[in-house]
Amino acid sequence: MHNLENLRQEVLQRNPGETEFHQAVAEVFGALTPVVERHPEYVEAGILRRMCEPERQIIFRVPWTDDEGNVQVNRGFRVEFNSALGPYKGGLRFHPTVYLGIVKFLGFEQIFKNALTGMPIGGGKGGSDFNPAGRSEGEIMRFCQSFMTELYRHIGEYTDVPAGDVGVGSREIGFLFGQYKRITNRFEAGVLTGKGVSWGGSLVRPEATGYGTVMFADHMLRTRGQGMEGQRVLVSGSGNVAINAIEKAQQLGAVAVTASDSSGFVVDEDGIDVDLLRQVKEVRRGRIGEYVELRGGRSRFVSEGSVWSVPGTIALPSATQNELDEADAKRLVENGVLAVAEGANMPCTQRAVELFGEAGVLFGPAKAANAGGVATSALEMQQNASRDSWSFDFTHDRLEQIMGDIHDRCLETADEYGSPGNYVAGANIAGFVKVADAMLAQGLV
Repeated sequence: MHNLENLRQEVLQRNPGETEFHQAVAEVFGALTPVVERHPEYVEAGILRRMCEPERQIIFRVPWTDDEGNVQVNRGFRVEFNSALGPYKGGLRFHPTVYLGIVKFLGFEQIFKNALTGMPIGGGKGGSDFNPAGRSEGEIMRFCQSFMTELYRHIGEYTDVPAGDVGVGSREIGFLFGQYKRITNRFEAGVLTGKGVSWGGSLVRPEATGYGTVMFADHMLRTRGQGMEGQRVLVSGSGNVAINAIEKAQQLGAVAVTASDSSGFVVDEDGIDVDLLRQVKEVRRGRIGEYVELRGGRSRFVSEGSVWSVPGTIALPSATQNELDEADAKRLVENGVLAVAEGANMPCTQRAVELFGEAGVLFGPAKAANAGGVATSALEMQQNASRDSWSFDFTHDRLEQIMGDIHDRCLETADEYGSPGNYVAGANIAGFVKVADAMLAQGLV
């Protein structure tokens, strides 16, 4: 049998310094031993080696001028990782921490996440080290226009379909789409997802990642005769994913008591007021502490420490990668957490995941639990292709069906390959096998 560890070491040597990418590869490889034993044809065809090497990596300069007329230069990325199942699909992240290793980790994860949705989409990711925080509307528009002036030549509805991610919401998608249309002279609605509903976007798309994460957690709980009702939910972050996870958890009868940003976190014993949180973060673009100033009551702001120190039964890490570490996992287990579902991409360290497994905590990995966002992006692509638009309820029902199917597929695959109840193994194996079979069928490409 081919030594997976030797191949992992080869990937590390070929991609030095890309720690997040190394971590994502290690997680997938950790589940694949029974797969390569059962399917030696994957090894013979070099599927694993090919899957770890992006089909295309694009790095480009993004020059733009700020409001004072100063020339600024950022770096843009698009990693088109795997197109075996369909056009590359994955978000754009605008954040100062973005570098090639982050984009590759996200793109690699996207291959398997997209496969799990059952939709015909491949895996890719992109972004820039541009920081939209504190920038004016005009500066963000000029940056997006410059970014798209290079990116446009690499994307298209049958080639690569970017979406939003951290730092890229409907405003940024609008600026990007406008420049694409201006350059190409085409209203190609399917080239970007996350668009405004009035010009080709899909209802439920803004809510889908957060809603889907809670739906996945609910499905996990049902396997033990429980559900979200009456649970005390801890959520990190206060962006789109976190806010909508809080909303859906409370729709299902839970009480979500936390939210956070880089300045600290809030605890609201009466349950987070979603409308107020949206006002603070999306309208005022303020810090999380303003929520407490406006809310009062039994809410409090904590400037230091971790949101995971608060007692709760469900944890939904929805901020960023590796935010929940070994110490946090120990505290959550000691406080009686029942289930953890990842709303962000790889927010739990490997050791934290292992601790949850050892303690019997239900754990939904990001590539399964937060796949609702990209699944609804694919539904947006369907609507664009048919020049149609669907109702909120119809799209929401499709999302619920997809998340249930992903949950069941993970559970069935884990059982089939000798790891019953292990959602991490089930998600990685199910996604891998689907992509590997398509790659075999298409030959050496």
